[in-house]
Amino acid sequence: MPADLAAKTDRYESLLAEAIEAAEIAPPEGTPLYETAVDYEEMARSYLEDGRHFRAQDDPVNALASFSYGHGWMDAGARLGAFEVPTDGDLFTV
Repeated sequence: MPADLAAKTDRYESLLAEAIEAAEIAPPEGTPLYETAVDYEEMARSYLEDGRHFRAQDDPVNALASFSYGHGWMDAGARLGAFEVPTDGDLFTV
């Protein structure tokens, strides 16, 4: 049975917010991968804000999509080595 939309949206908002907080930029400043990490984190934060905006507008479908996309940016950055992330738990797939 599919999860309730509100519960799933809550879960993904929390997952994205926690992922942003847990991730630390790994490469040295001034390197191309550092700039990539900054861009990925900025995209994730933007999607978190967008998702919260959509929730406030009573648009849970776009809120969930935004939170999911934002987490995708963080997870991709972790896989690229742009972020140092915890390997325990379910915040990242690395």
